Formats: sequence, structure tokens, C-alpha cells
Amino acid sequence: MPSRQPVLVTGAGGVGRTVIERLRADDVPVRVLVRRDDDRAAVLRRLGAEVVLGDLTRPETVAAGLRDISRMYFAMPVSRDHLLAATVVATVAREHGDLDVLVGMSQMTVSQMTATSTDESHQQRLHWLAEQVLDWSGLPVVHVRPTSFLDNPLFTTLAARSIRDDGTLALPFGDGRTSPVAVADVAHVVAALLTGRPGHLDHVYELTGPRTMDMTEMAGAYARALGRSVVYADVPLERWREEVLSRAGLPAHVEDHIVTMCRLHRENRYDRATGDVERVTGVPAQTVEEFVAARRDQYLGRRPADRLG
Repeated sequence: MPSRQPVLVTGAGGVGRTVIERLRADDVPVRVLVRRDDDRAAVLRRLGAEVVLGDLTRPETVAAGLRDISRMYFAMPVSRDHLLAATVVATVAREHGDLDVLVGMSQMTVSQMTATSTDESHQQRLHWLAEQVLDWSGLPVVHVRPTSFLDNPLFTTLAARSIRDDGTLALPFGDGRTSPVAVADVAHVVAALLTGRPGHLDHVYELTGPRTMDMTEMAGAYARALGRSVVYADVPLERWREEVLSRAGLPAHVEDHIVTMCRLHRENRYDRATGDVERVTGVPAQTVEEFVAARRDQYLGRRPADRLG
């Protein structure tokens, strides 16, 4: 990096945690804004990160986190506060920050949305609006738009359960095609953007797996990786919601977002593939088969299930 100023990372779950690990492995100073000083914060300190307490919806704590910062990664979990947080970050960064680059985590669905589209989930609409706010701010923003994650429960814990139960990949995706991307690949891209030359960065990067496939093809990739028969079982969306998703105890906002993702898969809205992972990192995105093979024992139930996000 051109300076030894720390990179500010908001949150440390999913992609954020992996970004922190990558940056620290390269001896890049990292400051992490977290809401609670808990065991996860202690792990970040052991990685060598500076941990500060804050809340992305409270301007005074965002200002403290941005002190002496020139590069920032902005992301939140699925939350009704996403637009508020993006607005606070944009406002405070304009007034108090001196950013060379702000890498914002968005969603590929945004690429297909308009100001008046209504087919998407409330969460996807919040991401679209947040991108508008960040663009209007005039800050040097780079939007990262991954498609659905391979690490999502749809493709990990839920898939492992149905594979063990009856050898099926049971999902309500119909004959839609998809190209999920691994969290590790997205984190690799984000870390590269945070340490790259700001003037040479594009405004938007759309991140997917290497190719699209329908769910029968995906089941075949699971079968090859696991060395056992796996076939796709298309489940009606409302039945899947009632029998599987509603039992997970998720907040209504999160459940609605997942149901909408499934519906959009059925409508083939996820049939997209780009080479942006390889273009940024020089390494091809993981295939479904590679991802599953690396977690073979977890899918076959030989040790605790993979992480959920």
C-alpha cells in the first residue's frame, strides 16, 4: 500500500472477517469497527487488528473510526438499517474523512434494478438506494456486487441436510440457472481493491462463479465432489418456506429476503457470469465442485456443519 495508514473495515462476519485475515497476512494495518467487545473482537485483536467500538448508524462513532483513514470497506449484514448506515457513512466521510477509496459491499441484483422496480426484496432495494447515496456523496466509491454466496445456508447446511437424508439437493429454484460465488473469492477481490491504486479501479465489480448452471448441473457437481449420488429435487417455494425456512427462526426481514432470492432464481434472474474475480485477483473463481470437495466431510456429516454465511 502507498501508506501505512490502517484500512477501516466495518464488521467482521462473512466477507469482512476474511478480508481482515487477508490484509493482516500481508501485514496491512487494519482498524475494525464493531458493535460489541466480545469474543469475536478478541480474535480480531489476536490477528493484529485495532478494534474500536462503534455503530454505523451513529455519526460520532463513525467519525472516530474514520480518524486518519484513507481506505475503507463498508458492509453490513442483512439489516433494515442498511440505508441509514450508508447515509451516515457517506455524510461523515464527506465531512470528516479523507478517503482515497471506499469499497462498498452491494448485491448483483442491483445491476438489474431501476428506480421503480418492485420485484426485488426490501433488502435488495436498500442496497440499490445505498449505492445511489454513496454515488451522490462524491466519494471515491467502488461497488462490489456479488451474486448469491456458495457459503449461504442454501448451498451449505440445508444442502448437506437433504443430501444426507435422501441424496437430494432440495431447493425451490425451478429450472433457473445460477453462478454462486465463494466468500473467500469475494474477500480476495475486496482486499485487492483496498490495497490497489485508486486511480486504476473501476466503479463496479460484479462477482460470480466461473459459469452458470441449472440445479441439475449443480447437483452433479455436488455428486462428483462428494463421491455419491446427488439429484436435484425442485420444491414448491411456499412449501419450502413453511417446512424449512420458517423453522429457522429468522427475523421477518431476513426471511422475506431469502424467499425473494429463491423466487428470483426461479425467474432466472441469477443467470449471470462474469470474469471479474479473476480479472482483479489473477485467480479464477472457485467452482461449485471445488468448493464442496474442500468441505466434503462437512457435507457428509463427519464433523460439524459449515458456517452459515
